[in-house]
Amino acid sequence: MQIKRIIPNSLTCANLLCGSAAVFMATQEEFLWAFVLILAGGLFDFFDGASARWLKVPSPLGVQLDSLADDITFGLAPSMALMCFLKPIIGWWSLIALLMAAFSALRLAKFNIDERQTTSFIGLATPPNAILWASVAAYPHTQTTPTFAWIMVGLSLLCCYLLVCEIPFFSFKSVGKHRTRIIIFIVGCIVLIAGSIAWAVICQDPKKAVVAGALCILWYINYNFIIQTLLHK
Repeated sequence: MQIKRIIPNSLTCANLLCGSAAVFMATQEEFLWAFVLILAGGLFDFFDGASARWLKVPSPLGVQLDSLADDITFGLAPSMALMCFLKPIIGWWSLIALLMAAFSALRLAKFNIDERQTTSFIGLATPPNAILWASVAAYPHTQTTPTFAWIMVGLSLLCCYLLVCEIPFFSFKSVGKHRTRIIIFIVGCIVLIAGSIAWAVICQDPKKAVVAGALCILWYINYNFIIQTLLHK
């Protein structure tokens, strides 16, 4: 029984270690590795909750530990990646990107006390936001202008709002309830990933395939807004 209780928290700690390593990689401007580590952290984050349910060993400690790990992997790590990516272009103004870490912490704290989010999300979840910005930083840009950098700063502030807003976002936790929209989303992701791989092959640069991460999250956000628009007609 004790071993069963250790497994979910061990996976959560693995998530935290991935996030911590991603922060270090970002400071070294190894943005591709930061992106990969954030993805790995996302896998551990999925399986820690799933294992707790499968093994029937949920615990208040696990809930708190999960939020702390998520704020490192999906809050601080992508914020550091974006900041380190922008700093050579706009200098210390790049520190604005760290606001995402604070808003991610606020979003996670709200999630822990919000009973409305059992089958869907209120506001953008931290993992997709992290994947979006880690992907942006990891993409091999040939030239980044100050204009582009400031656009990224503006979009990061928009994402700060989305993290804590009252807009519903569908979740994979509600497969039975939202099966059709989830299938459509997955099909769209498959198309975007295939297109990104094809683009990388054409450009003869495998690193360009990381754009799939940003495209899939942008698809998720826009598809969610389309659904909300149709529902309120």
